[in-house]
Amino acid sequence: MKAVEQSRKRGRPRALNPQSKAGSIQALDRGLALLRVVAEADGLTLTDLAQRTGIAPSTVHRLLFTLEAHRFVAHDEERGLWLIGVDAFQTGTAFLRNRRLAGMGRDTMRELMEQTGETINLGIEDDGEVVFISQVESHNTLRAFFRAGSRSLMHASGVGKALLSGMSEQRVKQILYSKGLLRFTDKTFVDPTALFAELQKSRQRGWAVDDEERTLGMRCVAAPIYNELGETIAAVSMSGPAVRITLERLGEFGPTMMRAADQITESIGGIKPRRD
Repeated sequence: MKAVEQSRKRGRPRALNPQSKAGSIQALDRGLALLRVVAEADGLTLTDLAQRTGIAPSTVHRLLFTLEAHRFVAHDEERGLWLIGVDAFQTGTAFLRNRRLAGMGRDTMRELMEQTGETINLGIEDDGEVVFISQVESHNTLRAFFRAGSRSLMHASGVGKALLSGMSEQRVKQILYSKGLLRFTDKTFVDPTALFAELQKSRQRGWAVDDEERTLGMRCVAAPIYNELGETIAAVSMSGPAVRITLERLGEFGPTMMRAADQITESIGGIKPRRD
């Protein structure tokens, strides 16, 4: 017995053996997956969370208890719903603070909304998808709306195509291979050759268009934002009904969005590309 005890002291602790470590990683994976589901809704019951994640209710309950202890989720006792917690919000805003985009671009986005009358969005690429990180909503009754943190496939998004136009051909192919070219409307680009031609056009003029490719009756015009190395890191867009963002006015809205994107680029110390 003494020999065994001495051997344990010289080796790694029980909690750090490979099996325990693997279990901890699985628990973390499940906890993060659960947190994402909570963040996407305006409150879910434990049963809802178990169904959406495919995790056993007893395990969901334990994970929620831990997340609640760290204030990453909160429980509405009256309605029996689980909601995103204040510390999750603080963690998320730390990302935005580090990128400086949301804060530095806010004034420009407000000016754009007042100038165009349409909803203005700021988006970045994450894991081959668009993530919307900030929005200034239009005052119009009929308007576009994207919840902050919502995601979209890049090939059917103005912001997505603005971001893709700044990537290498290899990176674009990787994203298309991974995510596919899902058809949303009869105007969605589902042929890679046609999409690459569209991206080249966007690259040359400095702005991209979603011409009812994600949702019929809605258009979007977007332009890329660059970092200090001249790399595309985000895009700003205006989105609204096609009856207001008409094809005839794209020649007006496109340069407007490009100038706004350049203004945000300068505000974060980025470098604009040379344009002919």
